[in-house]
Amino acid sequence: MELEIRHLRAICAIGDAGSLSRAATQLGISQPSLTTLLQRVERLVGGKLFDRGRSGAVPTALGAQMLRRARLLLVELEAFGSDMAGRGGPIRFGSVHMECVAALFIRLEDALDDDVTLVVDPSSTALALALANGHLDAAVIAVDEEGDLGLPRGVAQRIVVPWVPVYIALPAGHPLAAQPEVELADLAGEAWVGPPGAEDGSLTTLRAACRAAGFVPRIRFEVPSGAGRQLIAAGKAVQLVEPTSQGGPGVEVRPLAGAPMRMRLVFCWRRERLTWEQASRAYAEVLDAYAEQAMASPVFRPWWEDRGAALASVE
Repeated sequence: MELEIRHLRAICAIGDAGSLSRAATQLGISQPSLTTLLQRVERLVGGKLFDRGRSGAVPTALGAQMLRRARLLLVELEAFGSDMAGRGGPIRFGSVHMECVAALFIRLEDALDDDVTLVVDPSSTALALALANGHLDAAVIAVDEEGDLGLPRGVAQRIVVPWVPVYIALPAGHPLAAQPEVELADLAGEAWVGPPGAEDGSLTTLRAACRAAGFVPRIRFEVPSGAGRQLIAAGKAVQLVEPTSQGGPGVEVRPLAGAPMRMRLVFCWRRERLTWEQASRAYAEVLDAYAEQAMASPVFRPWWEDRGAALASVE
């Protein structure tokens, strides 16, 4: 076996992430596959590259030496590829589902003075992997407030809002829909639509919050967002929603008392595809589009005026 570019990328991913599991997520492969690859590389170079323990994967002296050389080689390779390929082609933009995505797309086309394509995906994990693998050039990602995106070195990020609360969508005729905010414990007997992007940890977060409130949520439906709204409007379910959600016919959106679940909004981009100037303009448009949508929401606007605008102004 000879060393290949994929081996160098894998070693650098482990060094950057400090963990085989996080590195495997970044690379889009399973942890056992990454472990096997690492073992083969170690046999090839004749020594151990990482000490693995509870604190993660720590480079050995040999590993640190290999990381330095591998990073230099990969930087040169990426520069070579950028020089040869240029920055041509449409900017491929991704976003989690938000009410402002259509307005954001229009803003981005104007601000970037370039063709823009848009992919909307409820899974932040899928968006992060698409960025890492070069299938997207930039994206707006939502993660748990304390969550880790696990992005590779070639992907930069700026926080749009450090945290926003997660709200609840209820049938318009539900007794709780008449209240200004809803206690999570009062939803103990409800049937739930599973949160979108559940593999990102949102289902785990929901269960943990409900457990703290004294119950286990009954996840009865795993359906696309459109079907979820239909079930809510029919009085059959409740569902977590992002706070700018406008609800719809038969659906009311309310804050959860005490904000037991929060998410962080982050703008990410591939450095070789967007210049710093382009990234700065895109970031500003993401923030403005989200703020505009927040102010348009009668339910979310009070929170945004009280906290959100100030949080978003501090990176």
